[in-house]
Amino acid sequence: MKHTFIYLFTIISLFLLTTNAAFAQPQRVPAYRGVLIHVQPDGDTLHYYLRGDEWHHYSITLDGYEIKENKKGKLCYVRLKRNGETVITNRQAKDIDKRRKCEQRWLNKHGNKLPK
Repeated sequence: MKHTFIYLFTIISLFLLTTNAAFAQPQRVPAYRGVLIHVQPDGDTLHYYLRGDEWHHYSITLDGYEIKENKKGKLCYVRLKRNGETVITNRQAKDIDKRRKCEQRWLNKHGNKLPK
């Protein structure tokens, strides 16, 4: 009887320890600070940063324009609406040195520039 009680107590203790560890809140961790590389569906590469923590995070180009991934797996620029909402555009994000002048003008006017 004594061995059964010890065995049962050990099993219940291990169960409680593992369930408490599974439901524990994670500690706040900052986003990876290095440069990330994404290969776009057309084969072009994009270098970008990930900013934020586990609760709120976002991606930005090296010069600070917000980008998000669309349903097709392409990282696109985010446009800021007048009411403050953000919308994913169909414009594929590109590295600074690969942008044309017309794309840079569009970004200056419509792009959502965030602090690096």
